[in-house]
Amino acid sequence: SGGRGRGTGEKLDLYSWLCMSLLFSTLWGQATPQCPDSCHCAWETATVLCSDAGLREIPEGIPPETVSLHLERNYIRNIPESAFSHLVHLRDLYLSHNRIDSLSSGALRHLGPDLRLLDLSHNQLRQASREEFGSTRAKTRLYHNPWHCDCTLQELMETLNLEPETVNGIICESSVRGEHAGQPLVKLLDSGVNFCSLQRKTTDVAMLVTMFVWFFMVIVYVVYYVRQNQAEARRHLEYLKSLPSPRDADQLTPNE
Repeated sequence: SGGRGRGTGEKLDLYSWLCMSLLFSTLWGQATPQCPDSCHCAWETATVLCSDAGLREIPEGIPPETVSLHLERNYIRNIPESAFSHLVHLRDLYLSHNRIDSLSSGALRHLGPDLRLLDLSHNQLRQASREEFGSTRAKTRLYHNPWHCDCTLQELMETLNLEPETVNGIICESSVRGEHAGQPLVKLLDSGVNFCSLQRKTTDVAMLVTMFVWFFMVIVYVVYYVRQNQAEARRHLEYLKSLPSPRDADQLTPNE
């Protein structure tokens, strides 16, 4: 009977160990966040590495605890508005060496106040506005993009906390004034160029041209209307002249 007791006790111990292992595995699986496909996660530093992963869009399932997110050297073209809205602890966001050519309205507005670095260098951005970046004060890299320099970009540059070491790499590939193409934006602004005043002058000229064309069309219409009335009046007068006068009518009437 002693042997049977020991055997039963060993079975119970084994059963208890299996139950505890299963429970521990379940709890560990629930406590450990899932890493997005094609990415590597370093949980000890809350870093998500998705570099060189062949991604064409922002991956889903990025853990909300993420502090550093690496998405550089992929094929991402657009950043949706809600892509990072749940990453309230994010401090470093690397998006360089992609094909990003557009930012959805407010795409970066949801980034929390803890963000320290935003890297959008080496992309295909031509235009961007303050609405897309929100109120972020992170150190921002925007060099090596084919920027079109205008008033909107100037206002954005004055708002962002640009990284001083890379600001000279923000080159105007095109501009509202052709002679500014190929020059660093900061150099143009420091020399006194004001794209916003240029835009206002262009708008004023366009308004003057529009008003002149409208006034000219009104004058043409008035002249046409007057001439048409004059022609109608002449035709009516000629018609009246062609009618027989009362004296002629009396002469044509036979005497009784």
